[in-house]
Amino acid sequence: MKIIIGLLIIAIGAFCQSSSYVPINKIKQWSWESYWIVQGLFAWLLFPLLGALLAVPSGESLFAMYAAHPAESLKTIFFGILWGVGGLTFGLSMRYLGVALGQSIALGTCAGLGTILTPVFTGNTSDLTAPVIVGVVVTLIGIAIIGAAGARKAKEAGEGAKDAVKDFNFGKGIFVALLAGFMSACFAIGLGFGENLAWEATKPIFKTLPATLLVTFGGFLTNACYCFYQNSRNKTWSDYSKGSLWGNNIIFCCLAGLLWYSQFFGLSLGKGFLTDAPVLLAFSWCILQALNVTFSNVWGIILKEWKGCSRKTITILVIGLAVLIVSSFLPQLL
Repeated sequence: MKIIIGLLIIAIGAFCQSSSYVPINKIKQWSWESYWIVQGLFAWLLFPLLGALLAVPSGESLFAMYAAHPAESLKTIFFGILWGVGGLTFGLSMRYLGVALGQSIALGTCAGLGTILTPVFTGNTSDLTAPVIVGVVVTLIGIAIIGAAGARKAKEAGEGAKDAVKDFNFGKGIFVALLAGFMSACFAIGLGFGENLAWEATKPIFKTLPATLLVTFGGFLTNACYCFYQNSRNKTWSDYSKGSLWGNNIIFCCLAGLLWYSQFFGLSLGKGFLTDAPVLLAFSWCILQALNVTFSNVWGIILKEWKGCSRKTITILVIGLAVLIVSSFLPQLL
């Protein structure tokens, strides 16, 4: 029962993350760089800080703990900075491919590499058991099937794809999405290095939240530099002075940030229920990303991003989603 609860919590977090780009569509008259960094204030700073504070036992200090473990903290932030590059290109993959296909390619790459590279970088190679590796391979097969559906979509949908995704560009989008996935895997590596950034008294469901804050802080630094550069380059600093828009835009940026952060809050809570299932615990990152892809494609269907595609293309998409769902449970069955 604990395993089922843990997987359900991770699934809820994945659903929230996959929904986080919906509020962004409600943001008015702000350039991409302006709304991206404002939602980042909530997604990468405010909510992660509130989450990390839940892990602090009475009488302890979060920042004193970071100072007491400088090597782990700096490594975690460093990989967060690298992840920030993935976060930037992840947003661009949504721009060129849409919510469904963009998240599928980027998160699929992130799922496989994050699961494999984290134990390699941290030295915990005992986590790379045969069931975990098989699970990763099946996940990547599911992503490849969805990618094939996306390629067919690009050929079949024509103007329909451009109507649903304004800047649709399959070639550019695939390149950006693969880069996003590769760099986004650094989030998992950062969490691996920050595994010990907690107290013995911290509840298992909150254990990874202090490390999550450092990773997202590193990512915020990368995104802030790029977005402010774009503000200067595109002369969009005036976005922030449009007082009449702040009420609406702040609400939807906050909602987007909360939904986005929910995936890692849910991951931490879910892992707390998987302590008796070490294979699923090692595979939890891949489970989260596979479910992110599944739910993002559900939103893609709702947002009519697959409008104009043939029944065969939709069938291929559904098969790919089914493979991803199976991959989430497969390692525990082997």
